[in-house]
Amino acid sequence: MTAQATAPAPLLLVLGEEELLIERAVRETLAAARALDATAELTRVRVSDLTAPELAELVSPSLFSEGRVIVLESAQDISQELADAVAAYLKDPADGVVLVVVHTGGGRSKAGKSLPAALKKAGAEITECPKLTKLAEREQFVRHEVRRAGGKIDPGGVAALIDAVGSDLRELSSAASQLVADTGGTVDADAVRRYHRGRADVTGFAVAEKAVSGDRSAALESLRWAMQLGVPHVLVADALADAVRTIARVSGAGRGNPNQLAGELGMPPWKIRKAQGQVRGWNQDGLAAAMRVVARLNAEVKGVAADPGYALERAVLEVAAAKGDR
Repeated sequence: MTAQATAPAPLLLVLGEEELLIERAVRETLAAARALDATAELTRVRVSDLTAPELAELVSPSLFSEGRVIVLESAQDISQELADAVAAYLKDPADGVVLVVVHTGGGRSKAGKSLPAALKKAGAEITECPKLTKLAEREQFVRHEVRRAGGKIDPGGVAALIDAVGSDLRELSSAASQLVADTGGTVDADAVRRYHRGRADVTGFAVAEKAVSGDRSAALESLRWAMQLGVPHVLVADALADAVRTIARVSGAGRGNPNQLAGELGMPPWKIRKAQGQVRGWNQDGLAAAMRVVARLNAEVKGVAADPGYALERAVLEVAAAKGDR
């Protein structure tokens, strides 16, 4: 521990729906806690799985004063009883405990809707994690990620990277970091094109595309190449989930004009057009099965599975098998 280590705020409100930014906020909070106490533990729990007595146990003072980071996930679904328990705790918080509340900003119940305001009133430090839906927001994100990795990127490089990768922030972040490492820090459109020509067959999106097309052997081969080259498990899982969800949404919208459907579905026209070509052979039962698979996989690659590589292989095979024309 260094003398300059700064303690994280005892209460953090992570507000929004962008998973990458949420995960980053949690990781940074844990790192700050462990800079003060290397033994600080992380506990993550959905509010729908938590009772008021269980919360009290989680945040109660520790006998040995170990640091703890408690993350309450999906807090927009909080019950009134649990919201009251959180409010009671915040009147006398325990030393060494950092409470992180992850909330979309919405909520169906009165308790869920009013929680962010109550936490702000209690002095919560706020980290905004909104969905980046506009092109200008994604461009700004790419520039930030390149700077974060210690490099710089020109406008042509930004446009080329978004064109090559799409809108997935995890893929954009991973690609930005790798490009800075590969180029020595200066990224332009030519560097982006060289990088993606070399990795065209091993991105998470390539694995997902083969899986949703029903090509089990090709999907498995691409997955194994991706793992050998170090593509993070979570990126492949996110790409697979995105592909399945996109097909499900486009299937439900019918064969409309992609440009007209873009606003309704909140997707770029090129993505809708691509999904319309992938919908053939999928039926509702298959899509429902695939949705269950990717939901399970999301938890598995974030720590539930003992072997995330095996979990990915199983999920890729199951998604490919769920297609109706297999």
